[in-house]
Amino acid sequence: MPLLAVDLGPDLRAGFTRRTPGACVGSYAEADLAQHVGDDPESVALNRAELARALGAPVVFARQVHGVDVVRVTDRLVGSLDLLRTDVAVDGGADALITADPALGIGVLVADCVPVLLADPGARVVATAHAGRVGLLAGVLDAVLDELVAAGADLSRTRAALGPCAGPCCYEVPAAMREECAGVLPAVAATTTWGTPSLDLRAGCRAVLAARGVGVRDVGGCTIEDEDSFSHRRAQRRGAATGRFAGVIRLLP
Repeated sequence: MPLLAVDLGPDLRAGFTRRTPGACVGSYAEADLAQHVGDDPESVALNRAELARALGAPVVFARQVHGVDVVRVTDRLVGSLDLLRTDVAVDGGADALITADPALGIGVLVADCVPVLLADPGARVVATAHAGRVGLLAGVLDAVLDELVAAGADLSRTRAALGPCAGPCCYEVPAAMREECAGVLPAVAATTTWGTPSLDLRAGCRAVLAARGVGVRDVGGCTIEDEDSFSHRRAQRRGAATGRFAGVIRLLP
């Protein structure tokens, strides 16, 4: 499984998966990595195994709930979980993971939300965050940055990568929703290419991260437009289910 690699510093491996190639079929084709969307569990497990081989370590995913909870990932937490078929669920769910364990990779599953990867190579700690509209405005990025600092990270040295997501070109919302969101985070207010209200989630992420002194690398790409990405919005228009692609990161030994 190839990764769209991003450079977040030495002794790290990080990147974003694409929709192909993979083992799944139908509306989930092909590289679906989500065990919660109704896809065949064994096909998803095959894809997760390929991802683990590409990253060089098993990948831990959280049961994401569009919240702000952050979980520290350790061998003890993962225990005997079958990571090919099971996501970590702590207190109902989590939308950010942090680890200093080079034996494990961590990931974030998305299909329009922003996949955020974070690393401080000097402190040997990495994190992921699931930043959709609800979680971003609720403060998931500040929450994971606080946990990184608690784990020894220096935010002036920390780097972030933002993966493909629903772009402002296509992420149309009602005018009232845009105004409500902009009241919390002004950077998210945007306009579609056809002139209607939209949200720019990546701009919102950049604003939050920059305010905390974190350098940002933006991979770009709109999932709604790009057939090489999974998109919940695009699938809804077609009356179909869809899979999830991932942002993943691992410390190298």
